[in-house]
Amino acid sequence: MSTQAKVAVGGVAVGVILLWLLPFWAALLVMIGVPAVAYLTLDSSQRRRLRRVSRKQIGR
Repeated sequence: MSTQAKVAVGGVAVGVILLWLLPFWAALLVMIGVPAVAYLTLDSSQRRRLRRVSRKQIGR
């Protein structure tokens, strides 16, 4: 299993646990908010690199 697959499985597991423990709106806020804040903490060169890598994977 690749590293990306492990991260995806872990993310799904955390999402299910959050939905079980928290009200829906709070779990949704955490699941959307954490990746958004993480993206916003990157500087502009890191964001450019991330977008470039994402486009290359889409065109595969």
